[in-house]
Amino acid sequence: MTAALAMTNFHLIDLMPKCRGRLSADAPLAGVTWFRVGGNAEVMFRPADTEDLAEFLAALPDEVPVTVVGVASNLLIRDGGVPGVVIRLGRGFAGIETAGTRVTAGGAALDLHVATVARDAGISGLEFLSGIPGTIGGALRMNGGAYGRETRDVLAAAQAVDRQGNLHTISNEAMGFTYRHCAVPEDFIFTGAVLEGGEDDPLAIARRMAEINDKRGDTQPVRSRTGGSTFKNPAGEKKAWQLIDEAGCRGLRVGDAQVSEKHCNFLLNLGSASAADLENLGEEVRRRVRETSGVELEWEIKRIGVPKGGAA
Repeated sequence: MTAALAMTNFHLIDLMPKCRGRLSADAPLAGVTWFRVGGNAEVMFRPADTEDLAEFLAALPDEVPVTVVGVASNLLIRDGGVPGVVIRLGRGFAGIETAGTRVTAGGAALDLHVATVARDAGISGLEFLSGIPGTIGGALRMNGGAYGRETRDVLAAAQAVDRQGNLHTISNEAMGFTYRHCAVPEDFIFTGAVLEGGEDDPLAIARRMAEINDKRGDTQPVRSRTGGSTFKNPAGEKKAWQLIDEAGCRGLRVGDAQVSEKHCNFLLNLGSASAADLENLGEEVRRRVRETSGVELEWEIKRIGVPKGGAA
């Protein structure tokens, strides 16, 4: 519970603005993450649509922290949970439409679904999204990319709602894209995007997507409890996985958390790992890489929440 409410008998949910979406107190989050770890959300809000989200944020007290969670494929939620309001966009933000060589997709639309709809419409250039296990909102926030392409290569415009409930349309140039990052303020919630592709035969597009799927299956632990690429590739010739391997971390374990032996830039929950186990393992990998190569690996996985026993 947030500090302001700790001295009262109220729960934060009692102070929430009226909305058309769903509000839940002490909502479990572990089940929505790919790692299957983490504590609860103090309050979970699932807005009905963009208008509902904007009105809720405009009425929400400024001191209440807000965190956005998608399908949590590249997210580690700490064992003590997430204080404040966790917002998760759902069905009202998952629509996908095509017109010409453009795809309009909601922030909760799965990257794979966007690539599939584009394929069926004969829109090329979005095949790489089929190799990113997340949503369009996450791809916008992190400039998600795979197999030689990034979100900045295909974005025409993004839509977002800020912490005060104001709506924004943001051009590609204004996104300030760099490697696995955008410069849009952290309190903006991406609600949708317009993506621009090219024209090609759907069968040719399908073949390229199949190649991506095969490559992922051959090189990544896609059927494990993992969180995707753990660390960003640093500047220089060597990728993160090479530095991790050279530091002797392939297969390294902390409790039931393990560095994947198949691709050592992936951390695995072998069954009963805690979020603390996974984070501690990641920090040990960073320490060993720093000692052996002098490179300071930067987390790509986003870590949120508080440790077990930590103040909410």
